[in-house]
Amino acid sequence: MGNASASSFDPSAIFEALAMRPVSSDDFDAQVVQAPGDDLRCVFLWGKDCYNCNLFKGTAMLQREALLALGLTWFEADVYQDTALGRRFSLHGVPTFVLYRSGKRLGRITGWPGLSRFQEAIAKLHEQAAAPDLKKPDAGPR
Repeated sequence: MGNASASSFDPSAIFEALAMRPVSSDDFDAQVVQAPGDDLRCVFLWGKDCYNCNLFKGTAMLQREALLALGLTWFEADVYQDTALGRRFSLHGVPTFVLYRSGKRLGRITGWPGLSRFQEAIAKLHEQAAAPDLKKPDAGPR
């Protein structure tokens, strides 16, 4: 029985496991904001050798199925390498998860709050998308 040692943990494995697509400050708008579709997009902003980022990555590997069940389209960017992207979001820390739907920024989660709180936040965004838009006036009879 071989147990993987802590030193064999590959934090980048989560990118493939959750089908995260890399984005940068150069293509962020085209890939995330302007791309067609009404899917809920989660951009994982992280940094190399960031302890809390690796904590998320390790948890995500263990909870992969639960995270996939959230129905997110995932993107990732190392903001230690792409500082312009970090400045765009006025980051004070990583990991940060920025959420978009239909070209609209819905919010962000700074730090990894744990799986249950992350699931709750995502569920609320899905519920808001499913609820009728109360801001639109009813056309009524003509």
